[in-house]
Amino acid sequence: MEAVLTIAGSDSSGGAGIQADVKTIEAMGLFAECAVTALTAQNTLGVHGVLDVDPAFVEQQIDVVFDDIRPDAVKVGMVSSPAIVEAISRALVRNGARHVVVDPVMVATSGSALIEGGAVDALVRLLFPLAEVITPNLPEAEALSGIAIADEADAERAARAIAERCRVAAEAFPGGAPGPAPAVLVKGGHGLGGPRAADDLLLACDGRATWLRGARVDNPNAHGTGCTLSSAIAVNLARGLGVERAVRGAKGYVTGALEAGLDLGRGSGPLDHMWAYRPTLIQA
Repeated sequence: MEAVLTIAGSDSSGGAGIQADVKTIEAMGLFAECAVTALTAQNTLGVHGVLDVDPAFVEQQIDVVFDDIRPDAVKVGMVSSPAIVEAISRALVRNGARHVVVDPVMVATSGSALIEGGAVDALVRLLFPLAEVITPNLPEAEALSGIAIADEADAERAARAIAERCRVAAEAFPGGAPGPAPAVLVKGGHGLGGPRAADDLLLACDGRATWLRGARVDNPNAHGTGCTLSSAIAVNLARGLGVERAVRGAKGYVTGALEAGLDLGRGSGPLDHMWAYRPTLIQA
């Protein structure tokens, strides 16, 4: 069985972060491992507290996982400080990590900030050169590119600007980047393409842009959607799928989790990560 390591923050409400990642990886049939970067006190209404894990301990978690049950892919999510970014980068390089997906989590679904300003630059310099895919949503793509995104042309310009930042970072990466520039997936779930659309832009490492079309699911409960998507992409890369097939399959999994219509909490609730199994479980 292939294994996937998620490196991210813990969500005490269970809808996002490490918890969403583990549920996704296991629901899609692979073995989930984790290295916790931060503890959060949060629920569907917001983030009420964040406690960072010591960077050396984050690094140790990653090392011992690679030393025993080596992951076939890695997903990196919430990383709140530059020191933790540096620790993750060192550990991934030292262990020769492959199929790395970086979800540049900056703001929670509730609107709460989850990252220090300096950590964004550290992400670009030290983690993007290690990634096979990066998955910014529209606000994150705007922050990373400096381009306001109002339509599909803006999204493509932003993706290319992010790709250029990745290229520059790769050239400056200590010892050289271990692989080609990452593919950039600009997620359109925040409204790009119209109120009924859920269209994402995939800019491949060779510069080819592909729009992945989808219909918006009428479900206000989207807590952890980005975490779930990036973990699902990592699962498909671990299975040996190419980037575009990995992203399309992940998009299908997330669509199913939204269509299940789970409704928990008083804010933006979580997805149903076990949607494909729910009828069988109920019958049992």
